[in-house]
Amino acid sequence: MSNHLNRRKLLGRGAAVMGSALAGLALQPGSAFGQEKPKTGGAAPPPAAKSGTPAEAPNLHPPVVQVKGGKLRGFKNEKTYTFLGVPYATADRFELPKPVQPWEGVKSAQAWGPICPVPAMTAPGPDEFVFPHRYWLENEHCQVLNIWTQSVGPSAKKPVMVWMHGGGFTNGSSMEAFAYDGKNLSEFGGVVVVSLNHRLNILGTLDLSAYGPEYANSRYTGTADLVAGLQWIHDNIESFGGDPGNVTIFGQSGGGGKVMRMMHMPAAKGLFHKVIAESGGSLTYRDSDVAASIKSQQTIAAATLKGLGLGPNQIDQLKKVPYESLIAAGNAALQSAAKELGRTGNLSWEVIADDKYVMREFQDWADAIPLIAGTVFSEQVGNLVKGDGRKNEWSQKEIDDNLTAEFGDKKTAIAAEFKKVFPRKKAQDVLYFAATSRPGVKRSLDRKLEKGKTPVYNYLFAWEYQVNGGITSFHCSEIVFAFHNVGLPQSRLATGGTPAALALQDKVSQAWINFARTGNPSQPGLEWKPYTGQDAQTMVFDTVSESRALHDDVLVSLMPAQQRRG
Repeated sequence: MSNHLNRRKLLGRGAAVMGSALAGLALQPGSAFGQEKPKTGGAAPPPAAKSGTPAEAPNLHPPVVQVKGGKLRGFKNEKTYTFLGVPYATADRFELPKPVQPWEGVKSAQAWGPICPVPAMTAPGPDEFVFPHRYWLENEHCQVLNIWTQSVGPSAKKPVMVWMHGGGFTNGSSMEAFAYDGKNLSEFGGVVVVSLNHRLNILGTLDLSAYGPEYANSRYTGTADLVAGLQWIHDNIESFGGDPGNVTIFGQSGGGGKVMRMMHMPAAKGLFHKVIAESGGSLTYRDSDVAASIKSQQTIAAATLKGLGLGPNQIDQLKKVPYESLIAAGNAALQSAAKELGRTGNLSWEVIADDKYVMREFQDWADAIPLIAGTVFSEQVGNLVKGDGRKNEWSQKEIDDNLTAEFGDKKTAIAAEFKKVFPRKKAQDVLYFAATSRPGVKRSLDRKLEKGKTPVYNYLFAWEYQVNGGITSFHCSEIVFAFHNVGLPQSRLATGGTPAALALQDKVSQAWINFARTGNPSQPGLEWKPYTGQDAQTMVFDTVSESRALHDDVLVSLMPAQQRRG
């Protein structure tokens, strides 16, 4: 993954302090986590104004919903009931999450809750214009979720769509991108949308199991947060109009890996029923060496302690180290541990399979869970990060020269094969095709089908953003379409806000919604056929969207190594 394209690898503490009064108050007593005595005990929407009287402000009497822990006050945003920063668990550093203690009165859920601390950001990524981000307050107690719904009360029974953010297990949050806002997806599809934060990097994956049984599961604290969030949703989502028996988890990049991992985890059984993995989730757990993986994780922990000058009997002091010092020592340990183990490059904050908490194989119950998995055309090798920005203006000689420079004597064969696979693309677009992203996804789909009792579906998002001369679909580019957020002011600048873009978001978003509702992503006028090993049906989302057999194995085999980093 390209460090300079994926801005999540840069997201950090330096920009987390915001100037708004709301941000300054969000963690103060009596605010986002504060409580106040209820003025009313009702959860009903505000009363309608009487004839002849001025209309009442929509949040003069905001919605109050009862959950197992107590009452939550949200707000109404046009048609959508919104609840932000809802605590779903609590946990001390390196410990497993525990249920939130019940509270008295009404807890405010009207502001974003804290995000997990992340490594310091040093510069914006090149994708910032086309995939804009926002920054927020950081706190280790980040087990919060957000809800957008069209109904409150247990009778609605709407499909629930739970978003797990990207950024690997190092960076990111549920609100870092404007595209993640769930309001429009909820309104367009009549679904309940949930997003959640969880512990990341050293806070969510440091393996201290060698230092006592109380830390046996410390390497899974961030993943355990996700399970705790799903458990809270299962126990409470009916109060927000959701159906706990119809929950779809979906995520992109690292989030795609998270939703796929949930099918490897016994603790997640019964907490979700469908999965969508976007540009992520090509796990290699089956082939992993459990003992070697544990050794690697424990070597990182030992190097972290050494870097902080702490001994094996001083884990309690490790809990008190300021985050900035802790992550600095941890990041240094990723490098030193790699050298000690004879690895090429650095290690990373990762969730391993140990065949206890996370299994190497899909769980048996996952056989009955439908799956969508796919990628975008360029991922990290698009013209957003390479080329002169003029690929749609090149003369024929420039096209030939660039193809020759990239592919040498394979140019003719690659160009011919690319035209067979993508007849509507321009010849020069092959320069920006992420050749290795699809094989990994197809391997995951094939494994899911080995014992699968339900269909799996594949997609390729190939639409070109209509800005800066045309930008090939980059890593994250499909998210705004899935969330039906192309019309947001920030997104409209990036996509061009054209009728074609608005029409495409209807197709992508409706496919996700239909899958969440029934397990079948097809829609009138756009049938999406299941993928099989013999018939590699793929929904290609583009200026012309269609489900077709996308046989690109030969093309991938012809591409040079540097072109296959997607």
